[in-house]
Parts: sequence; structure tokens; C-alpha cells
Amino acid sequence: MISVEQAIRLVYAHSVRSDRTQMLSCLEASSCVLSEDIVSPIDMPPFSQSAMDGYALRLHPKADADAYRIVDEICPGDEKHTVLRTGEAVRIFTGAPVPDTADAVIRQERVQVEAPVLKCVESVSVGENIRPLGEQLKRGETALKQGTRLNPAAVGFLSALGIASVPVLKKPSIALIATGNELIDNHQQLRRGQIYESNNAMLSSALRRLGYGDVSVCKCRDDAQKITDLLGRAIREREVVLITGGISVGDFDFVGNALQDLGVETIFYKVRQKPGKPLFFGKRGRTLVFALPGNPASALTCFYIYVCPALQRIAGETGFQLNPSTKESASHFVKRGNRAQFLKSLVKGEKVHILGGQSSAMLQSFAQADALVYMPEDTAEIKPGDGVETFILPA
Repeated sequence: MISVEQAIRLVYAHSVRSDRTQMLSCLEASSCVLSEDIVSPIDMPPFSQSAMDGYALRLHPKADADAYRIVDEICPGDEKHTVLRTGEAVRIFTGAPVPDTADAVIRQERVQVEAPVLKCVESVSVGENIRPLGEQLKRGETALKQGTRLNPAAVGFLSALGIASVPVLKKPSIALIATGNELIDNHQQLRRGQIYESNNAMLSSALRRLGYGDVSVCKCRDDAQKITDLLGRAIREREVVLITGGISVGDFDFVGNALQDLGVETIFYKVRQKPGKPLFFGKRGRTLVFALPGNPASALTCFYIYVCPALQRIAGETGFQLNPSTKESASHFVKRGNRAQFLKSLVKGEKVHILGGQSSAMLQSFAQADALVYMPEDTAEIKPGDGVETFILPA
């Protein structure tokens, strides 16, 4: 059995960045990582733009002259090339092209208009409220660098440059397998001794939220041969395999023997933590295998702490998906035993509240949580006001 810190290091060390790339539309590439630098095909903005609703002016040579004659109107999308003479102005709107002969744009709130004449009630300087051509980016310059994770702003930026598709690192393909004779689908009639399968639904949702879409999902009864066959196929076809249940040491826990029979190298088995002690991590070739505990809260905790960083590493992202920060505890909690513990918690401002219902089988409290508070092995008690290591969960 190893420590949480050792387990995290081993997962990171054995998770290798993918070298597979693909071209995706900007929208499909959301949350992916660029495999190449992206060079801008245009200047941004592609023409001088008005930053305000107001009037574009050809300034008087004398600073004390404040009256201008309005000669035209320019709206966003207009292709006009209005030529202004000294002392002339055009009505203009935010985002519209500014005439090359204009010196500045004055906000509409700073003028008095008696058509066709406007008077400036405040001074205006050369270049004011004009976004120059190429102010943000010049044609041929690097727009986004290799290794950039495409968040919504990046997708919007690429689209604004007229870029339709981009090369990205291919995200890993994933298999989800839930084991257990007691598991049934939620459309079936529940009988004594049965429970509705929830781990696959839970982990599928978490993967989708993180941007992983190539996920196969199935469940399997506690049958040694069926589990071996299913795992074997998943390991051959997928880059990451997540299996829940069947990894402990009971009479119906067949996953460990199946992994051994399939030649999966054990990196570690069992971590000194609660929940999630019977966690297995191994690999065969470049396929990573995580056998997660069957209890839902245990499975989800292990997913966030260990699986997320592995997926992030394979997908080319830097650092861990969950970066711990120190928060002030608003709660009192006494730990039983000497294992490290992850506590379902809720952050409010700079304080974190440890929730009730910390059992490894309880998802209701996890449904309310947005963080996990980490209690190291050598910490027995958390008091209100203590600084605690807090992992903020993906929102």
C-alpha cells in the first residue's frame, strides 16, 4: 500500500503525452490542445474600427475649433470609403470602419448635435476611440501557440480570424466498465438485492464535462471469464480503461486476476486513503488501466484525483487538472484511523465547509460538493479557522 503522494507521482510518470493529431473544426476542438502554432491569416482588426458609437472627425488644425459638419453615416458592415475634409464628421457606430481620413472618434455623449452641425463639448485627441488595423495581431504573426488548450475565448478568437479548423492532439479513447451482479439499468424494475447502475452514468458525465467524447460504456456480471474477455477487448481497443467494482478481495472480485491473466503491469494497488483504498493502476503497452472501487463516492474521488491528471497528461495539457489551494475551514472534523482522507466539501468565498455524509457509498453529499478537502495521513483533526488543502472540482 502506498501514500496518496506516491500514487499521484506514479500516475503522472506513467501517463505519456499523445503523439496522435487530428484536424477538427474550431467548435469540435474546444478543450483540445493545439499540436502546432496557429498563424493569423489576416490583420486583426482587418480595418480601422470605431470603438464607440459617436462621430469620426477630421480634426481642425486649431485646438479651440469645436464645430464640425456631418456629411455621412457609417454602420457596421458598410463598405464606404468616405473622404473627410478638415472640419467634417461622419456618424459612426461601434465596429464600423473608420474613414482613412478621420483623426479620431468622439463619443456621442460628448457632442451636441443640431444637424448638420455638431459641437464637441469636450476635447478629443488624435487616435482616440479608434482600433487601428492590426492592433491586436498582424497577418503572419502567431495567433496561438502549440500546447494551448482551446477554451471558449480561444475558439472565438480563431473564428474571428476566419480559421475554420485547427490541428490538435487527439484525446484518448476511453472504456468504462461497471461490474456487479446487482447492477441493473434504470428503466428496469428494481428487485430485492439489486441496485441501479450509477458509476457509468456518473463517470460518463464527468468525462463529457472535461471534453472527452470517445467513450465506450458497458457493464458486466461477476463472471471471471466474461470480465477477462471484456477487459481484454477494451485494453486492445482503448487507450484508457476505467473499471469500477470487483477489485477488492471478495469471492466475487475477479478483476485483479483478470488483469494479471491479461498481462497488465501493476504500477500500484491500494492507496492509504479514504475513500478509495482498493485502487489499482496499471498498464499494458501504452494503455492505462484504472480499477476503481465500486462505491460511487470512492470511484468519483479516485477519478478526480488520479484519472483526471492522467487524461490531461495524455491530451497534452500541462500540470494537474486539479490544482490544490489553501482555504480556511469553516468546519470541525475528526478523522478516524490514520489514512489520508478526501472530504466532500463546499466552498463559500474563502472558506470551505466540510459536508455531512462522508461515506464512500453516499453520492447525495457529493452532488452538493464543489471541492475535496485533503487531510494528510498525519492530520487527525480539522478545526474552524485551520488552513486546509482544497481541490476545486471542475465546474
